[in-house]
Amino acid sequence: MDLDRIDFVIIELLQKDARLSNKELAAAVGLAPSSCLARVQRLRTEGVLKGAHAEVNPDALGIGLQALIAVQLRQHSRAQVKAFWKHMLGLPEVLAVFHVAGTHDFQVHVAVRDAHHLRDLALDAFTTRSEVAHIQTSLIFECAKGKVLPNYRAPSAN
Repeated sequence: MDLDRIDFVIIELLQKDARLSNKELAAAVGLAPSSCLARVQRLRTEGVLKGAHAEVNPDALGIGLQALIAVQLRQHSRAQVKAFWKHMLGLPEVLAVFHVAGTHDFQVHVAVRDAHHLRDLALDAFTTRSEVAHIQTSLIFECAKGKVLPNYRAPSAN
């Protein structure tokens, strides 16, 4: 999909605040509301905009602890990677799964109630898996996310 300068501005603005109304977005990029809406719909249809999300305070949901669990598989075969990936995405505690290169094969970001919940999750959902050889858990003390993905593509000429 060819994206132009206006598309990139729309993407940046929506990453910063997905609650912007079409009228506000159109004014910010200098388009008529109907033209802006058509662009946003095209960005959604083409899979550039994949969703809109609310940032939630973990404490409000009873989440008292987050961790990264580094996982080393016994064998790095396609079947084991796929099976582990599918299993992780099915766990309610899993926020993100990263298939990585290096000493470990996966980094899994989890959110749990407390240390006991983390221990039970590690023992029941990770170490019982036949494809898992080793895990290493790192507690997350603080977490901050960047608000906008960087743009490494030069915008097309208008």
